[in-house]
Amino acid sequence: MDLFAYGGEERKKREAPLAARMRPRSLDEFVGQSHIVGPGKLLRRALETNRLFSSLIFWGPPGTGKTTLAMLIARYSDSHFETLSAVLAGVADLRHIIREAQDRYNMHGRRTILLVDEIHRWNKAQQDALLPYVEDGTIILVGVTTENPYFEVIRPLLSRARVFQFTPLAEEDILTLLRRALADPERGYGKRNVQVEEDALLHITRVAGGDARTALNALELAVESTPPGADGIIHINLKIAEESVQRRVVAYDKGADAHYDTISAFIKSIRGSDPDAALYWLAKMLLAGEDPRFIMRRLLILAAEDIGLADPLAIVVAAACARALEWVGLPEAEYHLAEATLYLATAPKSNSTKALWKAKDEIEEKGAGPVPLYLRDTHRDKEALGHGKGYLYPHDYPGHWVEQRYLPDGVEGGWYKPSEQGYELKIRRWLESLREHRESG
Repeated sequence: MDLFAYGGEERKKREAPLAARMRPRSLDEFVGQSHIVGPGKLLRRALETNRLFSSLIFWGPPGTGKTTLAMLIARYSDSHFETLSAVLAGVADLRHIIREAQDRYNMHGRRTILLVDEIHRWNKAQQDALLPYVEDGTIILVGVTTENPYFEVIRPLLSRARVFQFTPLAEEDILTLLRRALADPERGYGKRNVQVEEDALLHITRVAGGDARTALNALELAVESTPPGADGIIHINLKIAEESVQRRVVAYDKGADAHYDTISAFIKSIRGSDPDAALYWLAKMLLAGEDPRFIMRRLLILAAEDIGLADPLAIVVAAACARALEWVGLPEAEYHLAEATLYLATAPKSNSTKALWKAKDEIEEKGAGPVPLYLRDTHRDKEALGHGKGYLYPHDYPGHWVEQRYLPDGVEGGWYKPSEQGYELKIRRWLESLREHRESG
């Protein structure tokens, strides 16, 4: 490296964002993910003894230390470190790195760690290109992804790697990082006269949502955009902190785990009759920009699947709110999403509509029986074939009911079992009275 290149690198380091400058330089500086690199954990032991031989997949939300830990792995293992972005790089870039890795190992015996950022963005063919070199040890792969690798990474690659799941950082971890940045004289603001009020620091911490990068970026914006006061001190109060990070980050990516996990929690909260929990998950989805029609479709399904005849108005309310959503649109239609959510969460519950699938199972297992003659359509072949002959018209009898068999011969039925919840209790009692009448007659 010549003098000009060296100077450029040093300037780049000095002018890098605070989050990049404050990356931990050792495992002791690494904050969070104690289940992965805490004292005595497998990965930490492997790094401290320089015995990392397996490829790795780091899976978790942004700003939780995935890339940082990959860099620490390279440092601890004394390996050459290469980075590829799956968004920008393709197979040609990978082959170039592989050739250099092979030469490096053959000439110097030095291994290469390849960090592939957003590995889920590579298609099957691109991921397949990694396999031979992961298999023979030419490279140690560290794949970084925010998506579930069990869906997004090909199975042969997964079988050759260990998957570690990263979790959002705790608030105390974020606070530790912010205070470290304020105190560090080389990489942070230790040489500058910066004073951050405690409530401002806590606001940045809480709104960051477990994302260290978001928190450090907010602190940097607050400090760099605030001129010193008359006393020469850069004062960061709550108002400045609120301007620097105005909205809590919601970890959510439509089509990915957060999408499915959140809608699952939403539906289960309604099914469990917890209106507060249901509103919480609804709020998360709306803040994250979830499609309101998707939410409403799930509410319409739930109204029939989990409430049904226990409250026949549930589907009426849900359908009316769905129509209102189309007419009104967001943000005002959030009232209708909330109304449907609260109505369904507080309604009596029954899943008796699933009796349909029991009837379907009966037909699939034994075949569909023929319609009895007296139940067949009388508009065709009534005289020649006797269709409809012997049918008893219920409205001609007291109570508008008469004993009559409606199932094919040999089919016993009994699939629908009304619950004792809400309106369905009335149905249950009505059917029981008919059964008693049938047995006594």
